[in-house]
Amino acid sequence: MPIYKTITVSPTSKVYIWKVTEEEVELSKNVELTPHCQNRMDGMKSEAHRRAFLSIRHLLAEAGYVDHDLYYDDFGKPHLKDGKFISITHSHNFTGIIVSESDEVGIDIEMQRDKILNIAHKFTPIEEYKTLANAEAIIRKLTIVWGAKESLYKIYAERGLSFLRHMNVIDFSFDDSRTVAEIMYHGKKSHYEIEFMEFEGFTCVYAIKMMGG
Repeated sequence: MPIYKTITVSPTSKVYIWKVTEEEVELSKNVELTPHCQNRMDGMKSEAHRRAFLSIRHLLAEAGYVDHDLYYDDFGKPHLKDGKFISITHSHNFTGIIVSESDEVGIDIEMQRDKILNIAHKFTPIEEYKTLANAEAIIRKLTIVWGAKESLYKIYAERGLSFLRHMNVIDFSFDDSRTVAEIMYHGKKSHYEIEFMEFEGFTCVYAIKMMGG
């Protein structure tokens, strides 16, 4: 059961990505779920969802944790009992986590699809992307921006936060593989580093809250 990618973001932060190719029975081996998580998994009608759910427990093991080390708050945001920060994502056959000792973090994996063009106006000023060379480049860029805002939302975890009105991702080039973003909400401004990568038609974006930001 190979891990797909491990990225050392900083001395205190690491990303782990899994490509789910295993059968459910294989992924179940050596995984002991809390009653809460067992109930969640029992309620999943889709085998693909159950396999993704189990693969995340293997990612936790890569980071040195078991399911019992994880709990969720009322917003549905995951936390680690030792006080480190964690964020979790899955999209189709890819799952990912980011763990940090020192900083609030968020992660998102998205499949690159043209339907993002139809919803772009709901999360970003679409005019900014009209200068890109072709539809594929626009889809790639919009997917990065969407993933960045999903990651920010996972960090901030506050109802009423708007992707369009309260979050700003500073423009970037694909070659940079990073940018910065800010959230302005209830008169408070916070700043974040954004990093992204693309693989097999998917985009992975992770956000790290900047110190003092």
